[in-house]
Order: sequence, then C-alpha cells, then structure tokens
Amino acid sequence: MKKLEHRLHLHRHQLTLGQKLADTITSFGGSWTFILMFLALLLVWMSLNTVFLIFGLFDPYPFILLNLVLSCLAAIQAPIILMSQNRAAQRDRAKAERDYMVNRKAEREVVNMQQDLEEIKVLIRDMHISRKNRKRR
Repeated sequence: MKKLEHRLHLHRHQLTLGQKLADTITSFGGSWTFILMFLALLLVWMSLNTVFLIFGLFDPYPFILLNLVLSCLAAIQAPIILMSQNRAAQRDRAKAERDYMVNRKAEREVVNMQQDLEEIKVLIRDMHISRKNRKRR
C-alpha cells in the first residue's frame, strides 16, 4: 500500500507541461469567473456591433466572426477538457485501487479476528466444561 501512495505522489510531480496546462485551463474554464468574463465579452461584442453603429461595424449582425471565434474556442477547448478528464479518470482509478487494497487488508484483519474469537470461544467452552467436571468429582 505504501508503494501505491508513493506512486500517486510521484505521479502528481511527473506531469508534463501540457497536462498541467490542461488541468489549469479546465479548472478556469469551469469557474464562475470564466463564465461571467465570457458573458461580458459576448455582451460587449454584440453591443459594439449593434448599438454603436456610428463607429462602423467590424462584425455586423448575425455576428459571423463571433460564430467563427466561438467555434474555434470550442474546437480547442474540447480536446483540452478530454485530456483533463482522462487525467481525472487515472486519478480515480489509482484511488479506487488504493481503496481496494485497504478494504482487502481490513477484510483479512476481520477474518483473523473472527478466527481469534472462535479460538477464544473454544477455550472458554473448554474451561467451562473442565470446571463442571471438577465440581462433579
């Protein structure tokens, strides 16, 4: 079990730059900060192209450039999220393996305790029988 814990600890420190970056991007991309910032960006983009017609439009309605940007973002974001999910699955598998090892050890200890209790029960019964036999004599 110590080997497994050591392996988990080493695994965290042996991440590649890409794995660390994927985890960071996924963590930020799933935060309220990102959602609110992105919503603000979309509102500013659409406002600049609909309300402020005086300055000229760089992406007039129906916002084709915005669609392109969002599509590119989704295309880049999807594999990054998948990489992060794969890493999470690896961590979950390692944790499940560790939990399994702990449970197996606990099971062996319970079986040993049951055997010890059975032996104690037999000894107590034998002592009880021997006392009865002494009293009869």
